[in-house]
Amino acid sequence: MPRMRTRWAATALGAVIVSLALGQRQLATALERSAAMAPSFEVDPLWPKPLPNGWVLGMVIGLGIDSRDHVFIVHRGASTLNSRTEAGYPLTGPCCSSAPPVLEFDPEGNLVNSWGGPAEGYVWPSSNHGIGIDNLDNVWIGGNGTPDSTRGIGFDSHILKFTHDGKFLQQIGVPGRRADSKSLDAFGRVAKVSFDVAAGEAYVADGYGNRRVAVLDMKTGAMKRFWGAYGNVPSDSNYGAYNPEVPLIPQFRTPVHCAEPTPDGLVYVCDRVNNRIQVFRKNGTFVKEKRIAPKTLGDGAVWDIAFSRDPQQKYMYLADGKNERVYVMDRESLEILTAFGDGGRQPGQFFAVHSIATDSKGNIFTTETYEGKRLQRFVYQGIRPVAKADQGTVWPARK
Repeated sequence: MPRMRTRWAATALGAVIVSLALGQRQLATALERSAAMAPSFEVDPLWPKPLPNGWVLGMVIGLGIDSRDHVFIVHRGASTLNSRTEAGYPLTGPCCSSAPPVLEFDPEGNLVNSWGGPAEGYVWPSSNHGIGIDNLDNVWIGGNGTPDSTRGIGFDSHILKFTHDGKFLQQIGVPGRRADSKSLDAFGRVAKVSFDVAAGEAYVADGYGNRRVAVLDMKTGAMKRFWGAYGNVPSDSNYGAYNPEVPLIPQFRTPVHCAEPTPDGLVYVCDRVNNRIQVFRKNGTFVKEKRIAPKTLGDGAVWDIAFSRDPQQKYMYLADGKNERVYVMDRESLEILTAFGDGGRQPGQFFAVHSIATDSKGNIFTTETYEGKRLQRFVYQGIRPVAKADQGTVWPARK
């Protein structure tokens, strides 16, 4: 009889353990189903490969991806070396020299082409800013330079268009002309150019001097329409410094840093220093806005936007160069699902993350300005349950 009781007790205990295990598994499954899902990434610390010729990068101020998933950047290497010399710390010996302004990398991280800079037939921006790749793989470059008579530098009020390999095609706008936010033939220090290919239109974040989104005909460069914050007629009035404790102003602050159209008829605008994304219809009608890290001062939190590559572009990625992170958001609701990144010099960390783009495989690429001077790749790992609101440095898992 005691032996039978022992056997029964053991059987009962085993059943309880199995039941608990099944219950925990079901609970974990239920929690996983209820958790938010979002794209997941790991930094690739070996991408891109080292540059040849002792070349160095300056502020990497623009990023674009072509039809073959080649990554283009535009940077300010010459000004980086000049500033060292002027400060009394010139680079000497076999290192270093500035890489050409435009660099092209293949998907494996090899440098496959380089070009750009002043040449006959066009005016290279005094401070290049932003690089857009259109459906024909043409390259569009803006500039946010201000006049400097000691260097013979004028006001960057134009856009340059080149072929994929750097042959000059078109200069849009009048170089050196100070333009206001209602100008039809010049710009105010353009931050970035993006494209609505179906409509044949280029969207200009205009920008560092002006306070508007401007829409151009992609073929002719003619101005078609423009608008300010909330769809208002843009104003160049000075509203003073951003203050998170007072109501938001009715205009963009400089810089208007991106204007990204989507196939469903919307445009997402980076109102950087106001710490807000504003969403419009493509005719300039205001739809909604989202404040991001609203207590951020100085450079602001809303630097650049890219979208996931699924047909619906379900997810949106927002670069925040002041708080050194990338937000992963639901594009429709503008809800922040998670974030990754941290301040620092190591792979997966940031110093002024400035530009962001995605390739056809869903990988994210970022550039850094100021003292960051870097290009990074974050490899897409699929859609996963969100484990942390702030993931920090997304270092590769041990295999």
